[in-house]
Amino acid sequence: MRAPGIRLLPVLLLALCGVAGAADFVGADSCKGCHPEAYEAWMQSKHARAVSSLSEQQQKDGRCLSCHSPDQVAQTQASVSCETCHGGGQYYSPEYVMKDPELARLVGLVDPSEKQCRSCHDASSPSLRPFDFKESLKAIDHWSAERARRAARTEAASTTPPPATAKK
Repeated sequence: MRAPGIRLLPVLLLALCGVAGAADFVGADSCKGCHPEAYEAWMQSKHARAVSSLSEQQQKDGRCLSCHSPDQVAQTQASVSCETCHGGGQYYSPEYVMKDPELARLVGLVDPSEKQCRSCHDASSPSLRPFDFKESLKAIDHWSAERARRAARTEAASTTPPPATAKK
């Protein structure tokens, strides 16, 4: 005769996996400190307001939420956030990891692809116009301003003469 708890074991394991997955998300505010331009661009985007574009009834419909707030269970932010596209940031968000793009990708940073975008932006979306990936990238550009700032900072650092050393 089996113990009744044995039947609950698979359910408990699935629940624990869900909790572990939720821990991977650090929230868009965590990105803001190092990526202020990207954060502001995202805040102005339709992705940041994806849930609020739904009716009250649609906000309760899993079919709608699967695209308008796909990570709502795993994170506190209801929308399409940084981590929806770039993956949960727990392991790549520390500054020392982000300084090494290869390491960041190895531990979970995702470079979104057209295929990933089309998982929501597809012909089955009820009110979506035809999706042009290249044009859509321009509409969500949240990297150009930051890259320009970094390039200017690097250029300024390379043209600044090193400090004079004291002679003995």
